[in-house]
Amino acid sequence: MTTNKTIYLIRHGQTDYNLKGIVQGSGIDSDLNETGKKQAQLFYETYQNVGFDHIYTSQLKRTHQSVAPFINNGHNWSQLEALNEINWGVFEGLESTPKSRKAFMDVVESWRNGHVDQPIEGGESPLEMYQRQQQGWDEIAQSSHTKILICMHGRAMRSFLSLILGTHLSQMDQYPHTNLCLYQVEKNGESTCKLIVENDVNHLASLG
Repeated sequence: MTTNKTIYLIRHGQTDYNLKGIVQGSGIDSDLNETGKKQAQLFYETYQNVGFDHIYTSQLKRTHQSVAPFINNGHNWSQLEALNEINWGVFEGLESTPKSRKAFMDVVESWRNGHVDQPIEGGESPLEMYQRQQQGWDEIAQSSHTKILICMHGRAMRSFLSLILGTHLSQMDQYPHTNLCLYQVEKNGESTCKLIVENDVNHLASLG
C-alpha cells in the first residue's frame, strides 16, 4: 500500500563557490561557508519539530552539512547518488567571465527550447540527470516514510521537481531557488504530487 507523504525539499546552504559565482556540480565537493552553516542552523531551529522520519541527501558534503543538525540529533539518513548535482563538465570550477557566462547561458537556453538531451561538454544532459533521479524517486516514493526531508542542489532540484510534479523538463527553470530555500510537496497515494510551498526562505529572515 502506498503511503501519503509530505516532502520537504531544500537546496544546500551557501558555499564560497556560490558566493563567488563559480559553477559547482557533481565533481566539486565543496563545504558550506559560515553563512551556509548559519542557514543550516536556522532551518533546523524552524523545522526541528516537524518529526521527519527520514532524511535523504546527495553524496556531496554540502548537502550533508546542510542537514547536519538533524543528523546529529539522531534522524535516519540516507545518501543517494541519484540526488547528486548535474555534472557541469567543462563549466565546473570555472571563474565567471563574460565569455564563460555566455557559453553557460547558451546551453541553458538550448534546454529551455526543448533540447534536454543535449549534454554539457564533458558532463551530463538534463535528461541523463532526470533518468538517474527517477531511480532515487522510486526508492523514496515506495518507502514507508511519511515525513521526508530531502537536501540536494539547484539544477538537480529543478529537474527533481519537474519529475515529481509531472512538468516537462524543458520548463524546469520555472522552479526558482536560493541557498537553503524550501519547497514543500504533498503526495497522496499514487496520485501526482501537489506543490504546497515554493522557494520559501522565511526561516532565514534573521540573516538580513
